[in-house]
Amino acid sequence: MTSPLPQRVALVGNPNCGKTALFNQLTGSRQKVANYAGVTVERKAGRLTTPSGRSVQILDLPGTYSLNATSPDEAVTRDVCRGVYKGEPAPDLLISVLAATNLRLHLRFALELRQLGRPMLIVLNMIDAVRKQGLEIDVPRLQAELGVPVVTAIGVKRGGAASIVQALDEAVPPPPAPLPEGADLHAEIRRLMALCVRRTSTRHPQFDAKLDRWVLHPVWGMLILLVLLFIMFQAVFSWAQPFMDLLQSGMDQLGEFVGTLLPEGILRSLIVEGVIAGAGTVIVFLPQILILFLWILALEESGYLPRAAFMLDKLMASAGLSGRSFIPLLSSFACAVPGIMSTRTIQNPRDRMVTILIAPLMTCSARLPVYALLIAAFVPSRTVLGLLNLHGLVLFALYAAGVLSALVVARVLKKRDTEEHPLLMELPSYRVPGLQSLCIELWQRARIFLSRVGTIIVTLSIIMWALSSFPAPPAGAPGPAIDWSLAGRIGHLMLPLFAFIGFNWQICVALIPGLAAREVAVSGLATVYSVGASEGDAATQLAPLLSAHWSLATAFSLLAWYVYAPQCFSTLAVIRRETGSWRLVWVSVVYLFGLAYLASFLTYHITRFFTG
Repeated sequence: MTSPLPQRVALVGNPNCGKTALFNQLTGSRQKVANYAGVTVERKAGRLTTPSGRSVQILDLPGTYSLNATSPDEAVTRDVCRGVYKGEPAPDLLISVLAATNLRLHLRFALELRQLGRPMLIVLNMIDAVRKQGLEIDVPRLQAELGVPVVTAIGVKRGGAASIVQALDEAVPPPPAPLPEGADLHAEIRRLMALCVRRTSTRHPQFDAKLDRWVLHPVWGMLILLVLLFIMFQAVFSWAQPFMDLLQSGMDQLGEFVGTLLPEGILRSLIVEGVIAGAGTVIVFLPQILILFLWILALEESGYLPRAAFMLDKLMASAGLSGRSFIPLLSSFACAVPGIMSTRTIQNPRDRMVTILIAPLMTCSARLPVYALLIAAFVPSRTVLGLLNLHGLVLFALYAAGVLSALVVARVLKKRDTEEHPLLMELPSYRVPGLQSLCIELWQRARIFLSRVGTIIVTLSIIMWALSSFPAPPAGAPGPAIDWSLAGRIGHLMLPLFAFIGFNWQICVALIPGLAAREVAVSGLATVYSVGASEGDAATQLAPLLSAHWSLATAFSLLAWYVYAPQCFSTLAVIRRETGSWRLVWVSVVYLFGLAYLASFLTYHITRFFTG
């Protein structure tokens, strides 16, 4: 009887084995990203058309070191491989990807998979790097010993997955015979390594070791990390600006064009000011998000990011966390949404929860328009010590306040957790990132960001538009129209509570649309103060108005408020999506608003004490 051809296969392997690069080669742009049913673990599936014209579905499972799951990602991988995940059909073939440069470690997981008794194909990835190390792997012998087909691949090289494509055009191999019950996997690995791996050259390249002497050095390594972070943030906040301006101009022109097609009235206001302006609020920050992800993906594929997490493990340990929290918190400087999403890789549930709770304290890019407006209006433009710009020092202090506060909050939340969570992670070989893989990953991140966040902000922007537009003021009514709207009335109702921290009713009104996205507060203030201009011009015109109407204490109080306040519904929505808990959402709201009010209260009254 002829064996069936594979219709559905699953790529599985250890982290850093190059599995995702192979998945991108095999599927290209024909892939979809979603979540597994009932959990927030990312599900990546794509289609491959083989040379014979057959269509094969390929599933990229989350990386794991063992079938003994310690995180939601690993639990999904385990259950899918076993064919017991609810709503997920069992794959016809498991493709076990092994990093050939670290065969001893990765073979263990392959042997665990073999024990499942399911059809398997083993892929030795990065085979070119093995040869450069002066080693040779006897592939036919390894295949005979394992009883599983073995092919080689180069995930970052064009055409490097050809052997996998060819294998998928053949019949499903029979399930391998498992090892005897209670067999020692480590002894089996040593036996396979002795039989199948030999050194072909006495020259043993030490490139990784030599580079690690600098990268992992306690002084020079930290300096290298700081330089890379400095360049990355310069890229995020400087290189993205031309693209952001282009997108902002495009959205403005779209709004003007649509406005000319629609008659004056509620529908035009809804489409232009609610839908288009709401979407533009998200889209304009997309270049910053993509540039940040480009850096993170490039550093990850190069093998550097795990080393950065290792370098910062001691610093994170002072807050009760591990170095694994560094990457999500780093992502949160662009936007807390992808930062919170990336906590899925944190194995310890309590560490993941604490990282999610402190991610909003990282100063995201949406705060910058508010910071820039208030600093320009109230902080003198002069140098300190003849070298440092005072505006830059104040901005740095705001960033530092968020980071230090996050470490303190994490320490408080973890004070009863006396269990140590040492950071154990594989340091992969250095490699050049693949351009195709980077482009596909960026495209997927852009789609995820726009679909998950854009719809939320557009919806909330429409709600805020309605609050700011209705009811309309009576004919001949004095003052701005917003003063008569529901938003204006709410602002006056909020005033008794916020007067203690120096806010006026105009600030209260601006906080309302700012709940949809922090940067909207600038246009909210422009509306309240009747500044009719685009957001960029509004900031220029607002600065002298605010300095004339507000005290220095009020301005500093609002800056302190924006360091802590959860003025971003999309962040709260993602916390709910990632944790599945409304309780954690309310915990975030209460403690962040509490910190914001306390910080603003202290800032306002201390500043008043010194300035009168």
